[in-house]
Amino acid sequence: MYPEIMVIPMREELTRLGVQELRTSEEVDRAIANQPGTTMVVVNSICGCAAGRMRPAVRAALQHSARPEKLYTVFAGQDAQATERARSYFTGYPPSSPSIALLRDGKLIHMMQRSDIEHREAADIAAELRKAFDKFCATPAVK
Repeated sequence: MYPEIMVIPMREELTRLGVQELRTSEEVDRAIANQPGTTMVVVNSICGCAAGRMRPAVRAALQHSARPEKLYTVFAGQDAQATERARSYFTGYPPSSPSIALLRDGKLIHMMQRSDIEHREAADIAAELRKAFDKFCATPAVK
């Protein structure tokens, strides 16, 4: 674990966007388990691909008109219990940092792991997120 003073700017990069931090396993369960609607959970990290790719991509994607109803983050390597609990909702995927999960009604519907992030540019990651938001988060037009 890194000293908290070192990770504050990395946490704030997401919380300034309105992404709520979950720091305990209980907070994760309250936020995700059996909650209706769409939820994005970002597994934040101190690594370079989180700083140069993932967090900028999330920032860009959240400017899109369609977006998840709820936005959360856990910090791998810092808030171990919260991260482990969040990952328990990402069924079928091994632990990965950074990563971005999209859930509907507490069930995983889209996942981006480190392998989907580390070799791509932030703009490409943001485009994939916007596409997922359009598919899973867009509100149907009222007739």
